[in-house]
Amino acid sequence: MKHRWLGSALLTLMIGTTLAACSTEETEEETMEATNEDAEVSVIASFYPMYEFASQVAGDRANVTLMVGGGDDPHHYEPSAQDVAAVNEADLFVYSSPEMEFWAESLFDTIENDDLKIVSAAEGVNQTAHSEDDHEEETEVGVISIEGLAAHYHTGDTVELTAEMEGNDSLDHWHWYTRTAEDAKWEAIAEELSPKLAYEAPEESLEIKAVLYGDDHEVFAESDPVTIEIENHEDGDTHEEDDHESEETSTNQEGEANEVVQSGDVVIAGLAGHYHSGDEVTIVAETEEEVSEWKWSVRKDENSEWEVVPDQITEQFSSSADEESFEVQGVGLDAEGEEVVNTDPVEIIVENHENEDTHSWLDPVLVQEQVDAIRDALIEVDPEGEEVYTENAANFNKRLQELDQEFQDAFADAENRTFVVQHQAFGYIAERYNLEQIAVGGLSTEVEPSPSRIAEIGALVEENNVPVIYYQQGADSSIAQTIAAETGTETAVLHDLESLSEELQSENLGYIEAMEQNIEALKLSIN
Repeated sequence: MKHRWLGSALLTLMIGTTLAACSTEETEEETMEATNEDAEVSVIASFYPMYEFASQVAGDRANVTLMVGGGDDPHHYEPSAQDVAAVNEADLFVYSSPEMEFWAESLFDTIENDDLKIVSAAEGVNQTAHSEDDHEEETEVGVISIEGLAAHYHTGDTVELTAEMEGNDSLDHWHWYTRTAEDAKWEAIAEELSPKLAYEAPEESLEIKAVLYGDDHEVFAESDPVTIEIENHEDGDTHEEDDHESEETSTNQEGEANEVVQSGDVVIAGLAGHYHSGDEVTIVAETEEEVSEWKWSVRKDENSEWEVVPDQITEQFSSSADEESFEVQGVGLDAEGEEVVNTDPVEIIVENHENEDTHSWLDPVLVQEQVDAIRDALIEVDPEGEEVYTENAANFNKRLQELDQEFQDAFADAENRTFVVQHQAFGYIAERYNLEQIAVGGLSTEVEPSPSRIAEIGALVEENNVPVIYYQQGADSSIAQTIAAETGTETAVLHDLESLSEELQSENLGYIEAMEQNIEALKLSIN
C-alpha cells in the first residue's frame, strides 16, 4: 500500500468529477467530492455504481474518487491525461467489466503503476441475465502452447502464431510479448489482444511469449518463450513478399505501434484491429506515385454501392465509427483528375457487444457478489483494514438483501408482469423477478428504433392496455413521449443508475433509494 497524503488531495483536484444526471440540455454539474481526503488508501472508481459500492465498503478508511461524471457516457469515455496520472498514483482501480467500460483495457496499457490493484467487480457475474453459465467455479486449465512456429523467418515475413490452453473456455484477455535477449525486458506487442498473433519479423532473432490474464487483470497463465529465428541470406539472396495483402507492424517516433496494411499499390497506416461505435477512424494512404488529390468512398459491404465521402481529398481518411462494420476505398488522382493509384477495399471492423446487457448492477443479488469482490480487493491493498472492510461489506449486503426482498414482495403475486421501456436496459431486473421487459429500442441509447418498430410497439401497447412507457432517467424521452401520445398512455422514469440524478443527490439519496423508486415506478405497470 502506498502512503500518499498529498496524493489524495491531488487526486481530488485532478479528477474530482460529477454525479449530475445525463441530459440533452446543459445543466450545472455538482462536483463529486472524494469520500475521505485524509485517508491513506486511494481508490478510483470508474462510474457511479462502482463508486457507490466502493464507498460503502471503504467507509472512512479509504479515499474513493469517481472518474466518469454524470455528463459523460461510461461506455465510450476517453480517459484524460489527468485521469491516467491519477490512476498511476492510486492503490486500487474499480470498474464494472471490459464489456461495460470499453476504454478500460487501453487505460491499463498506458499506466505505469506496478502496485495498482485492478478489480473488475462484475466480471464473471454480468452474464447471468443472458447465459446459464454462472461462472461460480474457476476453470481448471492446462499450459499455454504456441502453434504455427516456422523453422526460420526473413525480415518482413509475417509471423503467424496461435496460443492455445487446454480446458480454457471462459478467459479471452490475451497479450503477446517480445524480448531480444534472455536478460532483456519483455515488451508488449500493441493491438494484439487475441490468441492469434500476426507480427512482422524484425531484423534480428527474438523471443515471443503469450500471456493470458484473468478477470482482475492478473496473470492467469503464460507460455514458455519461443524463438523467432531470423535468416536474411547476407550473400545477396533477398526475400520478397509473395503477395500484396501482408500485414505489418511499424513503430512511430513515440515508440507506439501502428498497424500497417498493404492494400493494392498503397500502404494503409493507422488501421486498428476493431472499433466501437463513436470511435474515431483515421487511416492514411501512403504511395510512391505522384498524387494531387484523393477521393474516398465507403460502402456497407460488397453487395452495396460505393458512396463518395465529400470534403476528404487528402491522403488521410477520417470518420466516426457507426454501429456496423463498413469498407473504405481510396483513389489517388493526378493533376488532370485521372486515376493513378487506388487501394483495395479496407474493412473497418466495428464491435459493439450488441447482445451483451452490462447493467448487472441493477440486480441486488449480483451486486452482493460485486461488493464482496471490492471488499477482497481493498483487503489485499490494505490488510490492516480487513475488519473494517468486512463489516462495511456485510452491512451493505444486508441492505441489498432487504432490497431484494422488497422487489420480491412487490411483484410476487402480480398477474400482469410486462413493462415497456424505451431502451433495453432493465433485463437484469426482469430476469431476477420473473418479469417481461419489452423494449422499443435495443441496448444502445445512441441508435434510434425504426419507424416500423415504433409502430409495432404502439400496436402492442394498445392491444394489451399497457398503462406506462418507461424511459431512462436523464435520457431523451422523445420516443416514449411519441408512443404515449399516440396510444393515450403515460410515461414514467426508471433509473438505470449509470449516473445519479440531481434530485437524488440534493436529497442525499443513493443506490438503495433509487432502486426503491424503480419498484414504485414498475408498480404502475406490474400489478
